[in-house]
Amino acid sequence: MLKGLGGLGDMAKMMKSAQELQAKMTQMQEDLNNIMVTGEAGAGLVKATASAKGELKALDIDPSIFNGDDKEVVEDLILAAIKDAQSKAAERSQEEMTKLTESMGLPKDIKLPF
Repeated sequence: MLKGLGGLGDMAKMMKSAQELQAKMTQMQEDLNNIMVTGEAGAGLVKATASAKGELKALDIDPSIFNGDDKEVVEDLILAAIKDAQSKAAERSQEEMTKLTESMGLPKDIKLPF
């Protein structure tokens, strides 16, 4: 009489897995705020540090590049360093997501909402 209810156990298991995944994703989002990456430009003359979420946290500029005639060069180096940091942040974020999905037994290329 209750034969047709056998699938409910699978549904409960699936719901539990979804809750675990949600909890792990929440923790990972918090962790990404604490993981720092550094982008560089001009052979390290300009360094930009960002969280793995892409939020710019620090900018370090070697004083030797400050020359009034090179204003545009300095601006370009700053932008390049920030873009490099953001790119590294995106890569690190994806690495962390891959670790999470693989630990849950999901395909590593699955796209989960962020």
